[in-house]
Amino acid sequence: NWIYSKAGGTERYGLIASSGAKRLRQFGICVQSTIQAKNWFLNNKEDVRSSYFLEDTATEFDIQGLEIDWSLVAWDADYRMENGSFKPYNFSGSKWKMVRNQDAQLYLKNTYRVLLTRARQGFVIFIPEGSDTDFTRQHSFYDGIYQYLKEVGITELS
Repeated sequence: NWIYSKAGGTERYGLIASSGAKRLRQFGICVQSTIQAKNWFLNNKEDVRSSYFLEDTATEFDIQGLEIDWSLVAWDADYRMENGSFKPYNFSGSKWKMVRNQDAQLYLKNTYRVLLTRARQGFVIFIPEGSDTDFTRQHSFYDGIYQYLKEVGITELS
C-alpha cells in the first residue's frame, strides 16, 4: 500500500529479492521463477507480467544495472545479523548453511547492495516475522535484521 500511495503516473515499481531468498515462498515471493525482463520492466499496468502487479520477483541478476522508481525489497535469512555483523547463508536442501567462501560472502553482501540501490525514488523493505514452528524461519534469523535496520534509522511503516 505504501508503494501504491507513493507512485504516481508512469512511475515504475516492483518486487525484488536476493536469488538466495528461498524461504519467502509462503509469502508469495518466489525467486526460483525467472522473469521475462522485457515484460517486467516495460509492460504497462494492465499486464500481469509487469512489475506493477508485485507478483513476479526480480532478483539481483534481473535488476543489476537497471533502476525502477519504487521497490519492495524482500529480505530473507540468507544475509542476517548475528552478534553485531551480517552473516551470509545459503539455503541448501532443507536447511541454511553458512557461506564459508570469502568470494561468495562478498557476492552476497553485494547482492543486497544492488537490491537496496535500485530504486530512484524510494523503497520499502519487507522482513518476514519468524516462526516458532518452522526451523528454517526462526525468529532470530529475522529479528536481528529488523533491529539493525531500525537502529540505523529505517522507519517502520504501520
